[in-house]
Amino acid sequence: MVAEVIGGVLHMQSRPASPHVYTATKLTSRLDRYFGEDDDGGPGGWWVIAEPELHLADDILAPDLAGWRKERMPEYPEVPYFTLAPDWTCEILSPSTRKMDLMEKRPIYAREGVAHLWLIDPLAHTLEAFELRDGEWVLIATLKDDDEVAVRPFDAVTFKLDTLWP
Repeated sequence: MVAEVIGGVLHMQSRPASPHVYTATKLTSRLDRYFGEDDDGGPGGWWVIAEPELHLADDILAPDLAGWRKERMPEYPEVPYFTLAPDWTCEILSPSTRKMDLMEKRPIYAREGVAHLWLIDPLAHTLEAFELRDGEWVLIATLKDDDEVAVRPFDAVTFKLDTLWP
């Protein structure tokens, strides 16, 4: 089970299904390869983490992926959870969590100043990317199927969206 506390309410969800896990694994690997500690010819500069526990004010969230710029978090902390809001989060939408990801978690990410949010639907083969501007989410990209992905904040490297589907 995955547990999150939003607005003082405990939400329990079962672990995600295999398409969700596949997409999360592929995206984490791709981003970490070029932007993470194991820089492989990309720009580096990020900590990209799968399923981090975030303690943000009174809310406890577990996004599918999150990333911190190393300029904001120079050392990777040895902690059970993160209190520093990430610079980027990614929610991989599932039928059972879609409403919570869109309606409850997205406003918390905005409140905490997360600059970028990606929403990926592995069943519909889509990616929507948002950027926080003046406290509001602005859609900056909508991609589908095998479109080329070069989207902020990871626009320095391009990959095909269909590499995230089984």
